[in-house]
Amino acid sequence: MSKGILYDATLCIGCKQCESACAQQNELPYDEKVAAESVQTDHKFTTVLTKDDKFMRRLCQHCEHPACASACPVGAFHKTADGPVVYDVWKCIGCRYCMMACAFSQPKYEWGKLNPRVRKCIMCPDRVSAGKATACAEACPTGATKFGDHDALIAEAKDRIKQNPANYVDHIYGLNEVGGTSVLLLSAIPFEQFGLPKIDRVGDVALPEYTGRVMNLMPDFIPLWGLVLGGVYWVTNRRKEVEEVEAEEKAMRGGK
Repeated sequence: MSKGILYDATLCIGCKQCESACAQQNELPYDEKVAAESVQTDHKFTTVLTKDDKFMRRLCQHCEHPACASACPVGAFHKTADGPVVYDVWKCIGCRYCMMACAFSQPKYEWGKLNPRVRKCIMCPDRVSAGKATACAEACPTGATKFGDHDALIAEAKDRIKQNPANYVDHIYGLNEVGGTSVLLLSAIPFEQFGLPKIDRVGDVALPEYTGRVMNLMPDFIPLWGLVLGGVYWVTNRRKEVEEVEAEEKAMRGGK
């Protein structure tokens, strides 16, 4: 059965133990300076955001049908049967199409390294395949981050909202977004206040399906130039969004 993560922001105390555990698991640096960073980077796969004394975790959503995998021309990304969307550095050619395809701006590039890689949360696949919880869930002292069977987590999230409707936004983020994700989020305030895209922006259809639908509707005798130009237009505009996110991250790191 596929696994997942349920993050309940109403239980979070902002201790950032999940950040520290993630860094240790992935052999990343973590000190006071990194802890103070409020954006995800190539060396910080998850971050705890604060707004009006409310918290929210940002991490890879691990889409059921990941756009990063669909966009990768060499198959460097794939989703495992257990749930994690993982990355094979040896296949990567550095095209960064994954960065443009991701609706949640999760893949990050190691701009400052001579042999750069794409980095993101990979949901501790070795631990998951061994029957263990993710490092972040294991480290969480309040149960705000919970690991378990995906379907069971969905049922639990629905029950929490039903039992305490005044405590939550009536929405499980990740249940329907881009066709569903392995990471589910609950919050007391609107998710977009923490930078998460609204469902009317990302939609509830898996992004890779759009390509298949377009191709199925295209008669064999119609040239593909319209599709190609449309793809170029989408990539160009998506690149602008990625550049804006990267500029924000560089500004947060002091322009380095």
